[in-house]
Amino acid sequence: MSRFPTAAHLASWAGMAPGNHESAGKRLSGRTRKGNKKLRSCLVECARAAARTKNTYLSAKYHRIAKRRGANRASVAVGRTILEMIYYILTRKEPYRELGADYWDRQREARIVRQTVKRLEGLGYEVKLEKTSA
Repeated sequence: MSRFPTAAHLASWAGMAPGNHESAGKRLSGRTRKGNKKLRSCLVECARAAARTKNTYLSAKYHRIAKRRGANRASVAVGRTILEMIYYILTRKEPYRELGADYWDRQREARIVRQTVKRLEGLGYEVKLEKTSA
């Protein structure tokens, strides 16, 4: 792994980096580059398998992206995440830590609460919030 200075360099070599084609301020088709075909297909296959697991970070990431961008783009994005995880596991010599399916909700808890309260108040409800201990 010392050949690649960062995980992004490795992802680019593998063909898992998103394309960036812009002209006159417009973002056009962002195809990924041609990289190592066997590694790329293996990562996409692993991403599709990870998407079928329950209560995992990778599954939650896949479903979050797939509903906005589609299944194929989500597979490439999760494949890149898997490759980056492998890079950091090998370079830092640390075990893998599962973040959990609710990782994104825990990161944005305040925003989710604020948006939900605002929507309910917009519908005419009076909202009182109390955090439970459980």
